[in-house]
Amino acid sequence: MNPTPKALTPREIVAELDRYIVGQAKAKRAVAIAMRNRYRREQLGAEMRGEIIPKNILMIGPTGVGKTEIARRLAGLAGAPFVKVEATKYTEVGYVGRDVESMVRDLVENAVRMVQDERRAEVAEMADAAAVERVIDLLYPETRAAQPPQAPNQFAQTLGSIFGGAYQAPGMTPQQQAATATMPDEARTTRERAKEDIVRGFFDVRLVDIEVEESPTVSIGMLGGMDPSMTGGADMSEMLGGLLPKKKAHKKVTVPEARRIFAQEEAGKLIDMDAVKREALRRAGENGIIFIDEIDKVAGAREGRSGPDVSREGVQRDILPIVEGSTVTTKYGAIKTDHVLFIAAGAFHMSKPSDLIPELQGRFPIRVELDALTADDLRTILTQPKNALTEQYRQLLAVEGVTLEFAPDGIEQIATFAMQVNEQSENIGARRLHTVLERLLEDVSYAAPEESGAVRIDAAYVKTRLADIVSDANLSAYIL
Repeated sequence: MNPTPKALTPREIVAELDRYIVGQAKAKRAVAIAMRNRYRREQLGAEMRGEIIPKNILMIGPTGVGKTEIARRLAGLAGAPFVKVEATKYTEVGYVGRDVESMVRDLVENAVRMVQDERRAEVAEMADAAAVERVIDLLYPETRAAQPPQAPNQFAQTLGSIFGGAYQAPGMTPQQQAATATMPDEARTTRERAKEDIVRGFFDVRLVDIEVEESPTVSIGMLGGMDPSMTGGADMSEMLGGLLPKKKAHKKVTVPEARRIFAQEEAGKLIDMDAVKREALRRAGENGIIFIDEIDKVAGAREGRSGPDVSREGVQRDILPIVEGSTVTTKYGAIKTDHVLFIAAGAFHMSKPSDLIPELQGRFPIRVELDALTADDLRTILTQPKNALTEQYRQLLAVEGVTLEFAPDGIEQIATFAMQVNEQSENIGARRLHTVLERLLEDVSYAAPEESGAVRIDAAYVKTRLADIVSDANLSAYIL
């Protein structure tokens, strides 16, 4: 059983990262300390806890060495909301392009999905039981419990007359049905037998006609005609919520599909969305991680610049208050970014970290330089990580009856060729292995499954298929 995120020490965090990422010990140590500091902060009193802010990290290194993967795996290890953004897609406020605050809204959206998934897992058993009851109602409608009439929602009826669509009174839960009606013994026996048949798959090929609720399609527009980014995405139709009449769509589906659809609907009824939003905002604000890639593309020499620069310094100045700590309005509520961990990364080939505006530099006190990958690193990436590329291809082609065997000298030759191409053309790090392996196994992948069996990838095999391409620098730059 894996240790819980809070129980992980920095050494254990690095050990977990080592299972997927080769090398880069300095970067792993930095993020491990940052993650552990969050746990330490949670143990402090409320007054001191509010004073301690995250030490944001700036990763410097060429492409394909593991910058994004380190941040992504760290977030998964911590069970924290995570979002990856590119600094180049933002422009200064007032110009056409994405507002930098949207990165925080994306983080909150991910947090809401994460909490929703957890809540759905908690109520999955209850939701499935209710879904089975609804399927039985379709298969044996004569056994359905009688439902007392309910008073209609006058406001919803009025909206229905305005926007179209008949008003549908909400259905009763199975618990309400049981409480308000007594079921004959014969009907109860029929339903129990039907439930057993559904669970064991007796009705899996049966088609049933179901009604599925669809969200209102009437667009009322944004409040005051404002841009969504300025209102946190608050749409009038969302504010009205369940007051708008629900449209029903008829579908003919199999019983398992109906059971799945009903289970989703029942889970939605069992989940308290207000509690989900509150927890999501708390997690995003306290544990969220925002990874800003290509930060070097918005950096540049500041001397001699004239006129506005909407894609560089202007973007930096817009990012600054987010990183410093500000309140961002989202459609789920306001979130403070004071304790969000920001990890920025860039290759810094054409610029250097000191080209960032001084205020932004000061908000990334921890700087780690990632090393370019060597041939030994590429060889290790091919074999040792839990998600090693060779294992991925081995299992992928095993589906077609092809047994791949990577000989040690074949692994060595693949790593050597990948390193050689990186040196001859653009160095794209470990991503070169993807292109080399795709080219190497192209014939095998194409011929499968007609030509199944064992294929041994040794040095001779690799040279036969790649030597001519790698030796020609122009051709390797084009193909690999």
